Amino acid sequence: MTDTASTDDSDGSLAGLADGWDVWSHGDDGRLVLAYRPDVFNADDFPAACLPTLYVTHGKRTRRPGTNPTSRTGETDWYVTLYLEPDVSAENERFSTRDDAVSRALELARAFTDGEIDYRGLYQVPRERYFEQLDELTGSANGESA
Repeated sequence: MTDTASTDDSDGSLAGLADGWDVWSHGDDGRLVLAYRPDVFNADDFPAACLPTLYVTHGKRTRRPGTNPTSRTGETDWYVTLYLEPDVSAENERFSTRDDAVSRALELARAFTDGEIDYRGLYQVPRERYFEQLDELTGSANGESA
């Protein structure tokens, strides 16, 4: 399933999805979730919450119950967020169009796969075993780009 778009990708915008990333969810409203190596981060070896994910959402994602993220921002606001687990994420990046947001998500997926994302810098409490697995998969050596 890696390096392929889901069958919901009728416009072909995900054709360049980086190796190791799968389309996890592709909503009718344009929301998109990409998952990194679900074959490795499968809850057997690591907690399910450790699955690296990229979200493309219409409006900021929020964990507050009962909050509709699309009611909090303008209709044209699209966000891209890289999560390493629910409380560990990179900054939200805002875009005026979905196409721009999807393009950025694909760039982030490629950078992550190539070991260019400093995932250690996103953590306050490191998970060394998890970092070692990410280092091996992305070609990073002790958190430095390959």
